Amino acid sequence: MAKVLVLYYSSYGHIETMAEAVAEGARGAGASVDIRRVAETAPQAVVEAAHFKTDSAHPVIEGPDALADYDAIVIGTGTRYGRMTSQMAAFLDTTGGLWARGALNGKVGGAFTSTASQHGGQETTLFSIITNLLHFGMTVVGLDYGFQGQMGLDEVKGGSPYGATTIADGDGSRQPSAVELDGARYQGRRIAEVAAKLFG
Repeated sequence: MAKVLVLYYSSYGHIETMAEAVAEGARGAGASVDIRRVAETAPQAVVEAAHFKTDSAHPVIEGPDALADYDAIVIGTGTRYGRMTSQMAAFLDTTGGLWARGALNGKVGGAFTSTASQHGGQETTLFSIITNLLHFGMTVVGLDYGFQGQMGLDEVKGGSPYGATTIADGDGSRQPSAVELDGARYQGRRIAEVAAKLFG
């Protein structure tokens, strides 16, 4: 049984919802899955003024060394100016020891994200996560075109071959759609399947 970590940062809950879908997909492939979030680094006054979601059911990751316990790690975070959030970047900046000893070499990784608009940096944010995964020596699994839901122009939807995505709208009012959640489940399942083949 592959061990999968879904690690996320979510300001308003969109990425948290996507993380749960990724985990559902991985569990559906027989994986053991933990969902963890990274710590909030914004000042409390900002958190309150911006009405961040602070009631997550998922615990904060114990620290960077916990990543080495998993066969696969799927990282999700919102987008800030076309790249990952500072909260996720701050956590990843603490993983130098893992990199130095090659603790994640050969493990499986993936990325998912959310933006306010269709062209708000979904793919550049995914690549900002994927860059970290590749430097860790991980094998990256995206949202391949076996998931046909990301195709077509019948509705506004996220999704990219580089990872599952959702679109939140500028005020955060749009929640992940059924198609976007299906994409997250699909990616989670594929990551778990690849990890099982490598480590099962």
